Amino acid sequence: MSMVTLPGLRDMIDNISRERNLPKSAVQAALREALLKGYERYRRTQRLEGHFDEEYFLNFEVELDIEEEGFRVLASKTIVEEVTNPDHEIALREVQEVAAEAQPGDTVVLDVTPDQGEFGRMAAIQTKQVLAQKLRDQQRKIIQEEFQDLEGTVLQARVLRFERQSVIMAISSGFGNPEVEAELPKKEQLPNDKYRSNATYKVYLKRVLEGSHRGPQLIVSRADAGLVVYLFANEVPEIEDEVVRIVAVAREANPPSRQVGPRTKIAVDTLERDVDPVGACIGARGSRIQAVVNELQGEKIDVIRWSPDPATYISNALSPARVDEVRLVDPEERQAHVLVSEDQLSLAIGKEGQNVRLAARLTGWKIDIKDSAKYDYAAEDQKIADIIEQRRQAQQEELEAENEEDFDFEDEEFTEEEELETAAVDSSAEQDLDDEIEANESEADEIDEDEIDEDEIDEDYKADGSGTASSAAFERP
Repeated sequence: MSMVTLPGLRDMIDNISRERNLPKSAVQAALREALLKGYERYRRTQRLEGHFDEEYFLNFEVELDIEEEGFRVLASKTIVEEVTNPDHEIALREVQEVAAEAQPGDTVVLDVTPDQGEFGRMAAIQTKQVLAQKLRDQQRKIIQEEFQDLEGTVLQARVLRFERQSVIMAISSGFGNPEVEAELPKKEQLPNDKYRSNATYKVYLKRVLEGSHRGPQLIVSRADAGLVVYLFANEVPEIEDEVVRIVAVAREANPPSRQVGPRTKIAVDTLERDVDPVGACIGARGSRIQAVVNELQGEKIDVIRWSPDPATYISNALSPARVDEVRLVDPEERQAHVLVSEDQLSLAIGKEGQNVRLAARLTGWKIDIKDSAKYDYAAEDQKIADIIEQRRQAQQEELEAENEEDFDFEDEEFTEEEELETAAVDSSAEQDLDDEIEANESEADEIDEDEIDEDEIDEDYKADGSGTASSAAFERP
């Protein structure tokens, strides 16, 4: 069998495997695909006037010989009586010269390797380009399989370089596994982070990109709320043991203004009567929460107690402000008025509204901060009543419109049913009329026959003259 030699094939596979962190089998598979594309390019240059469709070379394959450092091209051909396509078929008589038992329809594998000199420069360039693409595809496939299950977890990352406003970092899926590049976009960075080459950070694996695209396949974040949850779970044993649970987290890592720093509110709860969930997260002299704050570069964190009562929960969420009263003015729309004293207004609202904004995200309620000294209960109640009444009327109108549509639809259905019933009645009446006509015609025929018989009877009676009818007169003809 002929072979195209590739000097240094073994070393090339070893080097690619080491540099790209790919198994040798994956490199060999990519190389076989690339060489087959190169062979296709060689065949196209040999047959300029012809045209090959995409499935033309499906019966061809490349065989690598690592020991001899070369490759062969093999083709599977079907045995036929008359050959119409020599690339896919072979004559029966030609095969029977070698194997007498061959039959039409059987398949044979033939060596169609071109000569060393015929595999030209263009085919070699095509092979090189396809090999690079196939190696990238193999890398992406392996990365996706390796990190798919780690999506939504926190990993250790090392800064490699900077591209535009993104930070390219190296992360590993576990001890002993090779590092893989990940991208930390600008919007996922913390404003207080000072990224330096080879500096390490904890990052949240946000998603693993699929398909072919430029750039790293992994997207990591330092601004995601999942990072805060992980850091608290790592620092607070009660969370790890499920004695204390994190109910909700609201985080603003990149505030809209530079005058406002990043801030997080976290709601915790416990079913144990003897455990203080807030104190467990803060730790002795704030040691536990301080470790989290240090990892997040001084981000402000509020730990509050969760409550099933919305009013209590909203009051806790506005910490550190002191709340006088929480009015759930519209529970259906989850709208609340929070009354605070004048000296607590700025604290409850927060700088540029950050505190009340985070409290609203944490609780899921629309919160309006009101000065308790200036709050007009009657006026506010009237406003809410008007809003509720408008909403009720709108819902009523919408319901009536839906009912009208349903009624129109029922009328259409009823009209169709009436038409069908009318058609059925008309058809039945028609049939009854036909039956009645047939019955009348039959009766008329019988009457005629009876009249004929009476005439015959009269004639016989007259002929007899005795006034007694003979029996022959009653016999039917």
